[in-house]
Amino acid sequence: MLFSTLATACFIATASAHATFQDFWINGVDQGDCCVRLPLSNSPVTDVTSDDLACNVDATPTSGVCTVPAGSSVTVEMHQQPGDRSCADEAIGGDHYGPMQVYLAKVADATSAVGSSQSWFKIAEIGLPSSNPDYWGTEVLNDNCGHYTVTIPTDIASGNYLLRAEVIALHVASSVGGAQFYMSCYQINITGGGSSTPAGVSIPGAYSATDPGILINIYQQLNNYTIPGPQPYETASPTVATTAWPTTATWNTALQPSAVPSVCSGSTVATTSVTTSTTATTTTAITTTTTSKTTSITSSTTTQTTTSTSATSTATGTVAEFGQCGASSTKPLARKAPDV
Repeated sequence: MLFSTLATACFIATASAHATFQDFWINGVDQGDCCVRLPLSNSPVTDVTSDDLACNVDATPTSGVCTVPAGSSVTVEMHQQPGDRSCADEAIGGDHYGPMQVYLAKVADATSAVGSSQSWFKIAEIGLPSSNPDYWGTEVLNDNCGHYTVTIPTDIASGNYLLRAEVIALHVASSVGGAQFYMSCYQINITGGGSSTPAGVSIPGAYSATDPGILINIYQQLNNYTIPGPQPYETASPTVATTAWPTTATWNTALQPSAVPSVCSGSTVATTSVTTSTTATTTTAITTTTTSKTTSITSSTTTQTTTSTSATSTATGTVAEFGQCGASSTKPLARKAPDV
């Protein structure tokens, strides 16, 4: 009966709570989606040999490039729906347990580089930091309103890079092709760096469908977990602890913005792109109630008077939500081996 219950729960989890990496922060300053190649949907990639594994399915390069000094802290932000920045919902729910990873690839031009043609090196990862109880990298995301912060190495060469954020959901990974990969690529320009050019791997190519961290039954006692891909550059992954991992948020969720900024302080626009003066100079003043948000364009100063959990902008129109086949789950199952 437990096996039947697990199978049903896994089916529900498969159909709900998909997510995308959407926003970016530099040293605690919100850049919104200015330099992200936004995916067209929140559905996962499941084929580890697909070119889509690099930067997602038909993710379109943007004209924005975020300037990041070497040694900076950068934060990627994940949510289930486009434009959603609420902490009320899990960043990726539906029992989508698994590791979180961040890669870099040095490129000639971040606005046009093809992700699947690059050499990628990993700069951070977190898999299963605790097995008592099981606590995954995705749960770190959920406890921190979808945020995961890493440090850009100080010694890597300056220039354009793609930064790739990835979650691997393992809730139905006990059969080949069951693991779900969620990723976005950010276009950045690193300044003030050194001369190091770390060795990299190809994506696709770095993973096999039968890697122990990809083909795995997480509904059993796990005393260790092998994170897929190469070892991180100059950093170490947390070892699996036998004591509970702290779940207190390290991200100040009280300061989480309710909307994407209209002007990004750390981004530039590629000179080959065409931007109208209206788009470049328009900012917004926001007036809200507890249930809705009305936006009006008034001047070059942005003023936010209150925040709101649900918002519809009259200036830009509503944002279509990604389709979900079911409601988000709230971690209903203890992950234990099914009875035979």
